[in-house]
Amino acid sequence: MATQGRRDFLKSLSAIGISTIGVAGITPSITKASPENILSKDRMGVLVDTTVCIGCRKCEWACKNAHDMPSGSIDDYENESVFDNKRRPDYSALTVVNKYQNDKTGSPINVKVQCMHCDQPACVSACIVGAFSKKENGSVVWDESKCIGCRYCMVACPFQIPSFDYHKALEPEIRKCDFCFDRTAEGKLPACIEICPVEAITYGRREDLVQVAQEKIKNYPERYNNHILGETEVGGTSWMYMAGVDFKNLDFPTLGDKSAPGVSESIQHGIFSYFVPPVALYALLGGVMWISKNRDKKEEN
Repeated sequence: MATQGRRDFLKSLSAIGISTIGVAGITPSITKASPENILSKDRMGVLVDTTVCIGCRKCEWACKNAHDMPSGSIDDYENESVFDNKRRPDYSALTVVNKYQNDKTGSPINVKVQCMHCDQPACVSACIVGAFSKKENGSVVWDESKCIGCRYCMVACPFQIPSFDYHKALEPEIRKCDFCFDRTAEGKLPACIEICPVEAITYGRREDLVQVAQEKIKNYPERYNNHILGETEVGGTSWMYMAGVDFKNLDFPTLGDKSAPGVSESIQHGIFSYFVPPVALYALLGGVMWISKNRDKKEEN
């Protein structure tokens, strides 16, 4: 068993790009991950119209259901007491809806929050083992088999979306919306969009959605703020928003047009180009976690 464990451990080091000759011989070129990062002109996107959303939270229920997470009864989501406190997506919910007040009209504004699926994702750039990738259809997804739990993605994300499941310390679980990657691969709509009763969220080619939003703003200037959130922020995002108020009043961060990876890459390269020990440490940590997960799976069988 010990011999097999050592062999599996060495395999795990090789799987994440570390030579088994010895961690002391690691060079910066070896440590750089090469994740999939495709920016297709035909990538899909979502346009969220906050002036239409009624805050029913059916999207929350559908999301949990689609990802095999405890969801409870759909009737439970009619409880509006959750709006008393602002919420963020976490290990138990990949999307949440928050309620705000429009000071001008006195009417509520409901805002769905989830991963923005950036066109140039900071999480993809920051991950040292290539566990994140930008897919051709616009999704930014996470590969559990590669993750070593460093949580650099959480630090790098300008929207503070990725969360960590601290209930599974030895099994690193980064949780975030995956744009229903498996469903869309089968030709289905993302679960939250399929269930929305008022079509507050529209799924389609990102380029087409930008045009739809521009037309809405042009035709109804009294209804919409002249700003499509996500059209240019941090280089653009797959999820975009429309609202009748300034987005800073809806707890969205004020971000420039420069892509976030420019910042995260400089941090990553500054650390890992000159200091080898941290890379070796994460390689060892990744190997230990890989062995632990495989041992647990064998015991379950």
